[in-house]
Amino acid sequence: MMTIGVDHGYAAMKTAHCAFPTGVVEYEHEPYTQKGALEYGGKYYVVGSGRQPLQKEKTATEDYYLLTLAAIAKEIDFRKADRTAEVLLAAGLPLTSFGRDKKRFREYLLRDGKPVLFRYEGREYAMTITDVSLFPQGYAAVLTQSELLDEPSIIVADIGGWTVDLMRLDNRIPNAATCRSLELGMIRCLDEIREKVRQMFGISMTDPQIEAVLRGSAGSINERVRAVIHAQANQYVQELLSAITESGLDARAMPAIFLGGGAALLKRHVAATEGLCRPLILDDVCLNAKGYERLVERMSGSAAHGR
Repeated sequence: MMTIGVDHGYAAMKTAHCAFPTGVVEYEHEPYTQKGALEYGGKYYVVGSGRQPLQKEKTATEDYYLLTLAAIAKEIDFRKADRTAEVLLAAGLPLTSFGRDKKRFREYLLRDGKPVLFRYEGREYAMTITDVSLFPQGYAAVLTQSELLDEPSIIVADIGGWTVDLMRLDNRIPNAATCRSLELGMIRCLDEIREKVRQMFGISMTDPQIEAVLRGSAGSINERVRAVIHAQANQYVQELLSAITESGLDARAMPAIFLGGGAALLKRHVAATEGLCRPLILDDVCLNAKGYERLVERMSGSAAHGR
């Protein structure tokens, strides 16, 4: 059996080695491209093209199941593994809604545990999800960085597409009373940047353009526009730090770990912030997925040791 970790983000899907946007477009007939093309249940889709509209309840439609199939296919191909595979799926939920949503999300991903037949990018898969293990996101990612956990208390801020999930770890254990989920994710940041640029210059920028500027690879984008984008990103970081403080977490008193897709985009802005005790930026967007897989390995090892 193969363990595959999948991080179901609002803006992007991530496995241990792959990441792609959450867009899903259904086609009546075979689509024009094989890239991202998924055939399942007699229907055709293209996944990973752009970002889908915000879907707070991920089990409300089939979209996140389709995205899960694509994510597993990508990871299987990366590993050069057999496309007829039994998969233990490791995934996550925010700690704030973990208990409430765990049963429903597990059933949504597991279905009936029978083989699932589909085609992805022209290749056929016969895959069986034999079990689904769910873990708290953010916390799972930090567990991959054992050297960061020696502090008695640390703040974890997982900057996702729609939310920023906060928690404090005391002696490596999440303090449940400190967990918050703020609607301050990168989608909001990008929307505010886009609107500011439109007001000042009368142009409509795409998310990939803005993200390229934030990463430092601006291409041919005007220098004045770039300056506005960075200024707006700095403002967003200040708002985020204020929200963290208002949530009862003092980033001046203990290290603050920033992770997730937003941390990767805002690395230079968070690192330059004055007043933080020690901002630590984990810019690997796949850390949650890697953390889920590591937690499954630990559980398997503990079970074997117990026998």
